[in-house]
Amino acid sequence: MLSFVRGGITKSISPWFFLVAVCFFLFPAEGHPGQWRVAPVMIFLDQQAKSSVVTVVNEGEDTIHLQGKAMEWSQDPEGKDVYQETKDLIFFPRILMLKKGEQKIVRTGIRQPATSKEKTYRLFIEEIPQPKKDTAGASQLTVTVRFGIPVFVNPLKAEPVAELASVTLTKGVLGAAVGNTGNVHFRITEISVTGKNGSGEETFTEKLNGWYLLAGANRTYSVTIPVEKCTATEHLDITVSTDSKITLNRQLNVDKSRCLP
Repeated sequence: MLSFVRGGITKSISPWFFLVAVCFFLFPAEGHPGQWRVAPVMIFLDQQAKSSVVTVVNEGEDTIHLQGKAMEWSQDPEGKDVYQETKDLIFFPRILMLKKGEQKIVRTGIRQPATSKEKTYRLFIEEIPQPKKDTAGASQLTVTVRFGIPVFVNPLKAEPVAELASVTLTKGVLGAAVGNTGNVHFRITEISVTGKNGSGEETFTEKLNGWYLLAGANRTYSVTIPVEKCTATEHLDITVSTDSKITLNRQLNVDKSRCLP
């Protein structure tokens, strides 16, 4: 089986249907057109609001069977997402059956609220594959969709803090290490790198999309600069933009010897 994840959705298919999977993979995170969707796509809980509801709507023609799973969400030293099953996040019902056009709710809550640091989870709601056969009796392709709804449990006092811990240039590769030194998550919306020569003319530009960075986590973003553009550059301007209104800026003077492979 192959699995693909984007915006909280995982889709699994048989390997020989790879091209079909790519088409499904391009659909937006809010729903799988013609099948089913969930709302909201993000949940915030705190000391006052310890529970919430998720609405699941079947927009397809067939009856669907779904199941839920609560996962604690953390990030490893490289900033990659790590999930571990947890009982701290409560939800009910755990299994759903929705007929055509039907909608149901999943009640979600936490056992203990956060205090000094934000707690982060994902509530995964996924299809339970049902065997299907065509008119000739042959088995059909089964595509399963999984939504991973982020659940953020706010601390008593939110203190968003970010840092551009280091910026390096080695063999023409720029590395920018972004750290979340606060107690709540933020999402990096864009990393922009612009090179300029001694006259202030632009020699290079690149923009990267970011991802969530949880409290206490770090992630390094890399940009490869072609040798001819790197050696023509006097300094690089790095800007990291976030959804928490934090913007990080750093300028790096270019050592031309570090442009060479």
